[in-house]
Amino acid sequence: QVQLVESGGGLVQAGESLRLSCAASGSISSFNVMGWYRQAPGKEREMVALITGGEATNYDHSVKGRFTISRDNAQNTVYLQMNSLKPDDTAIYYCYAQRESNRGYWGQGTQVTVSS
Repeated sequence: QVQLVESGGGLVQAGESLRLSCAASGSISSFNVMGWYRQAPGKEREMVALITGGEATNYDHSVKGRFTISRDNAQNTVYLQMNSLKPDDTAIYYCYAQRESNRGYWGQGTQVTVSS
């Protein structure tokens, strides 16, 4: 059973930074893609950032240049460094992991709230 546990969310002011962590219960080297999604109230869940096993990255246009995704295979952890946060970044952030079989796994989410 794969478990993904997010941490690092919280309440910050606009312009500040947060770093989210996603710790996996096993080796993340078995996942060809890991990433972060977010869901704001009344909106659909959307992709924020993805990283492959080869460390290729992909970002939503709204966070490009402000957010950085990284993975530490030794620590079985994926990170999302979020800088210059805006009120529009307020959402529940979910960690996602996908195997080559395309089976996906989700974490329970962590709340990020950015005040203006």
